[in-house]
Amino acid sequence: AQIIRRLRDEVVQGSSLSDALRIYPETFQKLYISMVRAGEASGALAEALEGLCHHYERVQEARSKVITALIYPAIVLAIGLLSVVGLMVFIVPRFAPIFDELGGTLPLPTRILMAFSNGLIKYGAPILILTAGGIIWLRKWLITPVGRMWWHARQLKWPVIRQIITANAFAHFARTLETLIRNGVPILKALTIAEETVGNDIIAKEIAAARTRVTDGSSIAGPLAAGKIFPELLTDMLAVGEETGDLPGALKNIARRYDTELDFSIKVLTTVMEPVLILGIAVIIGFVAISMLMAV
Repeated sequence: AQIIRRLRDEVVQGSSLSDALRIYPETFQKLYISMVRAGEASGALAEALEGLCHHYERVQEARSKVITALIYPAIVLAIGLLSVVGLMVFIVPRFAPIFDELGGTLPLPTRILMAFSNGLIKYGAPILILTAGGIIWLRKWLITPVGRMWWHARQLKWPVIRQIITANAFAHFARTLETLIRNGVPILKALTIAEETVGNDIIAKEIAAARTRVTDGSSIAGPLAAGKIFPELLTDMLAVGEETGDLPGALKNIARRYDTELDFSIKVLTTVMEPVLILGIAVIIGFVAISMLMAV
């Protein structure tokens, strides 16, 4: 509400809406400001705002699909880890006095299990503190340019994860570029904005390299194809759009195509992760049970 009141006051004092939006760069991204400025210049501000609305709805929908797909595996993993820790801390130690009274040499799996349980009880607090500190440090490091570049490069090398990251990035790139070009933003500036909003530094670096290879300010299929990130299908569809004079239409089809690929990749990920996580937790808990039975 405070931001909107400030925007209203700026407009009343004679500023354009796009200039007023630049006061809050953390709230309104460059894509938003550029679209509003293009709408003001072309006299189609209402259409530009409607296009922004549809754009952000589609972006939010894609983000929600990824988050929703990870909820169930995260719940399974969390409950499994809590179950294992509960067994190690509260259940397994109760058997130690019984085994001591019975005497004899315990089987190797049982000795490993008891040692792990004793270590978890004795050093559980330091391990928890070190783990939490490591996670905090890692999160801070991943925010740095070097950390982000390393993390984004790893994402593009993992099976299934790579398909999700690239499909989401390509769909976002095409959708952003389509929205900007359709509203009259020059291609070089549109590429700059798409580079900042694509969500992966490796792909953004490739877009920046392609932007430097754009010589005539209009053709982008060739410069993108010269790199190693963008697939041939995407650049071919871009080339067709440029040749037919309907680049926004081609970008819209590209976004739709990679939205479909994103849905498929997410389904594959969830289909694979669910049984793998359940099997992994079952193996750990089964190891605990078998180790106890072997000792008996």
